[in-house]
This record gives sequence, structure tokens and C-alpha cells, in this order.
Amino acid sequence: MMIDLRSDTVTRPTPAMKEAMWSASVGDDVYGEDPTVNALEQKVANMFGMEKALFCASGTMTNQLAIRVHCEPGSDVICEKDSHIYLYEGGGVMVNAQASVRLLTGDKGRLNAGQIAETISPENDIHNTYTRLVSLENTMNKGGGSYYDFDEILKIQKVCNERRVALHLDGARLFNAIVETNTPLKDYGQAFDSISICLSKGLGCPVGSLLLGTEAFIHKALRFRKMMGGGWRQAGMLAAAGIYALDHHVERLKDDHRRALALAELFSRQPEVSYIYPVQTNIVILKLQDGLDAQAYVDSLAKRGVLAIDFGKNLVRLVTHLDFSDDQLNWLSDQL
Repeated sequence: MMIDLRSDTVTRPTPAMKEAMWSASVGDDVYGEDPTVNALEQKVANMFGMEKALFCASGTMTNQLAIRVHCEPGSDVICEKDSHIYLYEGGGVMVNAQASVRLLTGDKGRLNAGQIAETISPENDIHNTYTRLVSLENTMNKGGGSYYDFDEILKIQKVCNERRVALHLDGARLFNAIVETNTPLKDYGQAFDSISICLSKGLGCPVGSLLLGTEAFIHKALRFRKMMGGGWRQAGMLAAAGIYALDHHVERLKDDHRRALALAELFSRQPEVSYIYPVQTNIVILKLQDGLDAQAYVDSLAKRGVLAIDFGKNLVRLVTHLDFSDDQLNWLSDQL
């Protein structure tokens, strides 16, 4: 048996999701004529209480579209130093928006209002870039799936409003935070100027993310999506997977979180592991004993039937997901 815990992106559509995809009505989305894409976009906009949504190929695309609309050449984005938009999106902030970044160090990747207030550039200082966007990530990948206290988000929103800076949420794993905190989706819609959510991680879709914002904001994002080559045609089958996932796969994320806690308990007994990041959702980050090589440990796990990833010096990441079952967890318990 080989258990793939490299990411929650490795899931495959369930039989019921495949059936929903196969039976979807389709049209040409570039012309705005795909009924299932339109239904998905309207559904998600309504869920968050936001005006409009745009279906895209990936979370990187939705994040980069948001940054491109909010920013302009010579401006900057405030984000955490380990955030996805900075580390894992190919320098897109600089390439697409011609903007700079102001990097902060958060608590397991989570920023606070005080940090942000101190970092926003003075509005009339001609020597500096000018801050146009603050981007938060929830849950925080490099923070071991940590999530924000919503009260802190509201404090950050207040700072952004007072300083006339937009607030974006990279919510690639937002639903993992939602099922743990029970924060209403519409509260997020009121707190952020734009939100990116991913369908192809914990929700188990084969592909796809959505960007949410005002109608004017999404109209601009649609133009930039076209410029990036992101227009797609009969995308309704992919959208149908998203609709199915939102209807059937949100509450089950709690199972992933339960299994992640069990996984952390298993690895806490391994002599090679010195520390495990607090497990809040579906990500388990192991810190190895000093002197151990992360890739060598990943290779040793593969020989025992577990795929994980090297996550930096002395760090290894495992992620639970839709295709990781209790039976596999029990099997793994016997192997370790």
C-alpha cells in the first residue's frame, strides 16, 4: 500500500462527483454562456454575500488577479514572509502587478493589526512604495494549517479601512478554518475586499478556484484573466464538480482534521521527530532532530508506504484529505 499525504491536491473525484460532472450542462464561458459556470459563480457569491465571483483554473491565478486589480506599478503588498503569494507563485506580485512586497513575521503565519499598522507606508512619502494591499492567508500552509481568530481579522480590517488599503484573503483552505470556528461565510465577505477560495484541495475537486469581490472588481479581474490566457470554453463539467463539493464535502473536512491529529500522535512517537507544529486543521508539520536531512527522512517514509514532502530545513509536511481513510490510518499505525 502507498498512502499519498504530500498534499490535499492529490485527491481524485468521487464517483458521485464524476456523475455530476458528466451530466453538467455546458456552454462557452468566454462568451459568458456556460450555465454551470454561471451557477457556480452565483452560488459562491451568494454564500459569501459578495456581489460577484469569477471561476479560474487555480488559486495562484485568483490571488494574482486580485493583486493585479488592487495594485499598480510602484505600490506594495503587505504579507507574511511565508505566505503562498510570496513563496509559491513564481514572483507573480512583481511580474503581474509590478508591485513590491513588505514582509512580516507572524505567529505561525498569522499577522496582527498592530504589525500591519506599523508597516503601511506613509501616504505622501515620495521615497517609498505606497501600500495598496494587505493579504492574509487562512489557513496558513507554512504555519501548519493555523487559522485566524476572526476578531483579529476585524481589527486588521479597521486598520485597512482607516489607511485606505484593500484587504485580500488567500482562502485556499478557508473552509478548513470555517468548520473549526463556525464563522459565517458572510462575515468573511464583509471583512475582505476580495477573497480567493480553492476547490481542488480539501473539497476534492479536480481543478478550480474562485475569486470574489464587487462587480466592478470582478469585471477588471475578468479582463486580466483574459490577458493571462485564462479564458476557458466548456468549463461547466469542472464547475459542476465545484457545486457538488460545496454541497457535500465541506462538513466532512472535520474527518481530515481528526485524522491529522491522530497522524501527529503517531509521529510524535518516532525518534527522528523532535517537535510537531500544533495541529489545528489538516496539515501536520514535523520538525526533525538536529542533523537529520528532511529529504532523506521523506525517502525513508516512502519505503514504508507513505508519501510526504520536504518542507524546508529539518521540516516534513503531511496533509490529510478526502482520499485518506481510517483504514489507511490504522494500516499506517502498524507500519510506524
